[in-house]
Amino acid sequence: MISNEPRVTAEAPSLLELDDIHVDYEGIISALRGVSLRVGRGEIVALLGGNGAGKTTTLAAASGLLAAKRGAITRGTVAFDGQRGAGLDARRLVQGGLVQVLEGRRCFAHLSVHENLVAGALVRRASRAEVVADAERIYALFPRLAHRIGSAAGLLSGGEQQMLAIGRALMVRPRLLLLDEPSIGLAPQIVQEIFDVITRLNRNEGVSVLIAEQN
Repeated sequence: MISNEPRVTAEAPSLLELDDIHVDYEGIISALRGVSLRVGRGEIVALLGGNGAGKTTTLAAASGLLAAKRGAITRGTVAFDGQRGAGLDARRLVQGGLVQVLEGRRCFAHLSVHENLVAGALVRRASRAEVVADAERIYALFPRLAHRIGSAAGLLSGGEQQMLAIGRALMVRPRLLLLDEPSIGLAPQIVQEIFDVITRLNRNEGVSVLIAEQN
């Protein structure tokens, strides 16, 4: 028998919620008005929009990075894993498992691939053995990085730098990964490799993902 009634699925418990967020820059430039979204535990959520639509500002509001750009939430609340407020502290969010990969890679250009990964683990004060094990995990996820382990990050291709930026974020062992346009400027094959890794992380390890993209 075929039923025309809609299928009801259980909603995943919330990990991140933005409720009616308004953001101004320098107190005069209105960048966001009334943005609400939700990321459940174990979900991948895509935030789509053209250039200048406010995607980066939305991610910055979620990750507590607005102040670095002279921005502030003027209305609404952010909630992450039970913490709620009009803008949460970025350091505490990272320690709690919310990690953002910024647009433009932002690797430490003069440090090697391995040194960049080690830097990612510093925020959680990992032991030497944990750092080694986590770095090996990143090399398994991104074999291209394993072949460039001693190379300066500034000498990597754009795709390799994006893999390194994501790998550095994964060294924190995030529960929620925020990705700001990870495909920008990259060849389709590299984009596919990166999204395959994101899918595996979500499926196999339960990492939640909020990804902002134009496409």
